[in-house]
Amino acid sequence: MRAGNIVVGVAGVRAALQGSTVVCVVLAQDASQRTVEKVERLAVARRIPVLRGPAAEQLGAGLGRPPVQAVGVTDPALARGLTADG
Repeated sequence: MRAGNIVVGVAGVRAALQGSTVVCVVLAQDASQRTVEKVERLAVARRIPVLRGPAAEQLGAGLGRPPVQAVGVTDPALARGLTADG
């Protein structure tokens, strides 16, 4: 995955949503209710798809990071791949 295709972490995802740079959001399956509410509300208001991913530990591990509750996807092609019915 190239740098610049994703934004990692709740604060970064919220900022990117406010700046309209995110085209899709992935929330960890075990994200806290507060995180879900904060991120999902912004995403829904901007009509950005929200997907539930694996647990935070697995999501972070897939990105070479510690546990991650939220990831924003900024690359439209990558977002299409994630949201495609499969």
